Amino acid sequence: MDSQSQALTQSLLYLDNVSVVFDGFRALNALSLTIEEAEMRAIIGPNGAGKTTMMDVITGKTRPTKGEAVFAGVHDLTKMDEAAIAQLGIGRKFQTPTVFDMHTVEDNLLLALKEDRRAFSNIYWRRTPHEKERIDALLERIRLKDHRLRKAAELSHGQKQWLEIGMLLAQEPRLLLVDEPAAGMTDQETADTADLLRDIAKTQSVVVVEHDMQFVRDLDVKVTVLHEGSVLAEGSLDHVSANERVIEVYLGR
Repeated sequence: MDSQSQALTQSLLYLDNVSVVFDGFRALNALSLTIEEAEMRAIIGPNGAGKTTMMDVITGKTRPTKGEAVFAGVHDLTKMDEAAIAQLGIGRKFQTPTVFDMHTVEDNLLLALKEDRRAFSNIYWRRTPHEKERIDALLERIRLKDHRLRKAAELSHGQKQWLEIGMLLAQEPRLLLVDEPAAGMTDQETADTADLLRDIAKTQSVVVVEHDMQFVRDLDVKVTVLHEGSVLAEGSLDHVSANERVIEVYLGR
């Protein structure tokens, strides 16, 4: 088996030679990337580098012009719609938290649980001991155990971010795509968010798109730098920060 085939079968996410062209503009340009099981990866790069388009391809929002996007070795993401990809276990958190403001923290998590929520089951639905255990564990994990009965609207910006991450975790994803989680947070919330994502990455894969270099340093993970739709550099933050091209196009001096 050649190295490419091994990457395809062993990696959780495998992007190979992915290009996306919008009206002549090449948003992604032969992008290749692999994410392993239970790996956290930080994606950085200037505006227009292709970070959002990359996530759009992974979640089925955008069809690539060419290239492969394979999940768990067998699922061709380029031929699936957004709902089917979400069912596979790919969750995405956008920069602005989307929660049900007028519901409690606990009810937000309950609504997000990966359970049978069809109309018939809802008529006869009662919270099961298993669901209660899962919610309790999620509240503990996202640092909102003491806020379970508060309405989501009353939470701080950082706490809303954690709640939305908890709602994604309730869906039992294998891969989380998280867009600028540290934006607008206090220093303490930022540090706590780094701890939370590191904890999640013990069992699930996490891709974090971020501009805050201190936050990326706190994550202490492999970094991929995108520029003009392709990978410019990859490695530790110290390694990519020393790359002359990365300094020139993104970090500055």
